[in-house]
Amino acid sequence: MNKFEQLGLSESLLRAILDLGFENPTEVQEKAIPLLLEQETDMVALAQTGTGKTAAFGFPLIQKIDATNRNTQALILSPTRELCLQITNEIKNYSKYEKGINVVAVYGGASISDQARDIKRGAQIIVATPGRMQDMINRGLVNISQINYCVLDEADEMLNMGFYEDIVNILSTTPDEKSTWLFSATMPQEVARIAKQFMSEPLEITVGTKNSGSATVSHEFYLVNARDRYEALKRLADANPDIFSVVFCRTKRDTQAVAEKLIEDGYSAAALHGDLSQAQRDGVMKSFRGRQIQMLVATDVAARGIDVDNITHVVNYQLPDEIETYNHRSGRTGRAGKLGTSIVIVTKSELRKISSIERIIKQKFEEKTIPSGIEICEIQLLHLATKIKDTEVDHEIDSYLPAITNVLEDLSKEELIKKMVSVEFNRFINYYKKTRDLSSQASGSERRDDRDGAPRDNSGAVRYFVNIGSRDNFDWMSLKDFLKETLDLGRDDVYKVDVKEGFSFFNTDAEHSDKVMEVLNNIQLEGRRINVEISKNDGGGRRDHNGRGSAGGFGGRTSAPRREGNFAPRREGGFRSERFSAPREGGFRSASPRREGGFTSDRPAREGSPQRVPRRSESFGDAPKAKRPRKS
Repeated sequence: MNKFEQLGLSESLLRAILDLGFENPTEVQEKAIPLLLEQETDMVALAQTGTGKTAAFGFPLIQKIDATNRNTQALILSPTRELCLQITNEIKNYSKYEKGINVVAVYGGASISDQARDIKRGAQIIVATPGRMQDMINRGLVNISQINYCVLDEADEMLNMGFYEDIVNILSTTPDEKSTWLFSATMPQEVARIAKQFMSEPLEITVGTKNSGSATVSHEFYLVNARDRYEALKRLADANPDIFSVVFCRTKRDTQAVAEKLIEDGYSAAALHGDLSQAQRDGVMKSFRGRQIQMLVATDVAARGIDVDNITHVVNYQLPDEIETYNHRSGRTGRAGKLGTSIVIVTKSELRKISSIERIIKQKFEEKTIPSGIEICEIQLLHLATKIKDTEVDHEIDSYLPAITNVLEDLSKEELIKKMVSVEFNRFINYYKKTRDLSSQASGSERRDDRDGAPRDNSGAVRYFVNIGSRDNFDWMSLKDFLKETLDLGRDDVYKVDVKEGFSFFNTDAEHSDKVMEVLNNIQLEGRRINVEISKNDGGGRRDHNGRGSAGGFGGRTSAPRREGNFAPRREGGFRSERFSAPREGGFRSASPRREGGFTSDRPAREGSPQRVPRRSESFGDAPKAKRPRKS
């Protein structure tokens, strides 16, 4: 017996559920559906992303709608276009045997007049993003003054995205006597304020513990030096050959840069951020859902509303600014009862955030070490062997077997296996046998704030001369803040800042060198062009009376050092012999989308040579104008 039959759902809904293959209701469905069917009530439901919340409100909503009345009876608000369309499609699937029920999606980036026309034809249920819904109300294109039901889905995400005023204005145009159902993963103050203002004695159901993480997601963190963050990401990808993941970065610039590096290094990756057009975004998501992309590098805002099944890992390349956002990130995996893993790559200065997250999600992190090159080689070799064993033989090759057998007849079984593996892994093994242990270096390094004069690991550091100083109203702290903001770098990525009257010095790790030179040499400060150059001095000289390093002069500046080669084995969703062979003349082509909207990359990946960091004009847009620095 299907357990949905015990919840009081109609026969037509049960038929749709059978077609969809649902067998057992999730916890939030089991708790919410009977209550919403039995009475007219307000409800607050706290449950993690991926627990089946759409069906929890969708089934009772459809059953309560009067299909003979073509007026709008229900409004569902959701944070993003993707989630809006997803909910619309699911409601249509649930109501496939309900004659006369029409559902219309209302969202930005599409014709507002077409959406208004669809509503005018008769839409009992409107699924909308707050911004577009407010726009339609202002233009008088929609009437929600008589609705009976209002659903706020992913309420905390909508408020995090800045929709508080829109939501308040929209709810103010709805009748007081309606039923409001609020579904959220967490319960921040703004969500509680909405509930208090627009709901009357709401029933509350909670799946798990308030604000807790999903029980199907395990949490791991890896401690590395800041300069090794990208290398750690590659190793974690290689250590999980079947990875299908979302990689989170804090900024659009970092998202694009990391995605382009992955593509250049042969991984099937793509970027998802706010600078993409809707057509580009749709193309990326189509490729990701089709598993043509294994690593989707995204910002938090762009990833909201993504609902893709079977994501194996969420990788926090950088932790979010708001710790509560971590819960939403990790909710992208471990959905529908399946297990998932949330990975965090952290530096020593970020370790305290791990404890903060543990308190919020009420789960413990497991500290792990970045796999060594030998460990990764073993994992990949075993994966290849298993893949060969499980491959179904295509008998189209039978006619070629005599010739192939003739070529290989002098080889023993052991020799054949060795040669076959060598074809795949010679370059792979050669790459990893030269690499260092990232985790041991992270645990032994010192990274401290500039002010305390403590030692810091300067291997790989680059010292810069810049033609701005105290006469431009900078002290060491305000200059550090200015550089971090202008370059979109983290708190510990700019260090050893030393301010003189007409010039200054500062350090970054070598991985940021290209960005520093590109960005700062293309902006002006109050009409004067900023000039930055590489200094020979490493900033390790004497300390002045304020504890800051003395530069010891600025002569002998030289060009930026070339980064070490970071050639990594190519991967495109599986092992192919050409992945580790020398690239074709003219470069290789990747099936992963580029920011400009194309789906190819013609850049060569030369063995043993450094990979080119994307130039700012390609990846980051026009250089921003410098903001006036605050005075010390």
